[in-house]
Amino acid sequence: MVEAVQGAGVVVTGAGGGIGAALARRFAAEGARVVVNDLDAGRAKAVAEEIGGIAVPGDASAIVGEAIEALGGTVDVYCANAGVACEGGNADRPFDENVWAASWDVNVMAHVRAAHALLPGWLERGSGRFVSTVSAAGLLTMIGAAPYSVTKHGAYAFAEYLALTYRHRGLKVHAICPQGVRTDMLAATGSAGDLVLKPTAVEPEDVARALFRGIEEDRFLILPHPEVAGYYRARAADPDHWLASMNHIQRKWEEAR
Repeated sequence: MVEAVQGAGVVVTGAGGGIGAALARRFAAEGARVVVNDLDAGRAKAVAEEIGGIAVPGDASAIVGEAIEALGGTVDVYCANAGVACEGGNADRPFDENVWAASWDVNVMAHVRAAHALLPGWLERGSGRFVSTVSAAGLLTMIGAAPYSVTKHGAYAFAEYLALTYRHRGLKVHAICPQGVRTDMLAATGSAGDLVLKPTAVEPEDVARALFRGIEEDRFLILPHPEVAGYYRARAADPDHWLASMNHIQRKWEEAR
């Protein structure tokens, strides 16, 4: 059992399935009181009933107040997990600004709004934990997915900002950056996901295990795929070589299509 979460009030957004459901189950198993959020009320209710949690369905950006009330006035851990991977929005295809707006709103601004609501209380009492489900795309960039890649970079940057700004005031921040995870979102990535993500995809439960190892070790960056650390170092050390390598993958994908 991880002492840091026993008895804690935890909110997990996008927890009706996939990574979110795995996180909710793991927090509940560790003795936390869990609010299960999802846009799909039926899925939120099903997971909440399974783990003895509380279902608070709705838009992840708008449920913080209700979640606080459901947990008796205090949220100790907030998992900003809800995310979207919309098709379209790339410059060389039919352009839809709504795709960018939706990606920005869910993948970044929902995190910002949650932090805005929670930070005053956390800073006043000197403790709180913010968990951001980002993606390896937020560190590396994913082919064929401009809105997703750009907004996941934004989500990572915001988590990093929270960590460096409030660390000395008791805020713990974790950024989870997996590659492929066997969820509905992976299935929706199509041929690009089949090429880049599917071969090394892990289960949602593997992501939850990686997070809890990170909590125990007090680590900011959580990498369910350890090889991502090497890719991240290579990208920073030689951006031109990194871009050439990624362009090779891009060309391979285009040829396969």
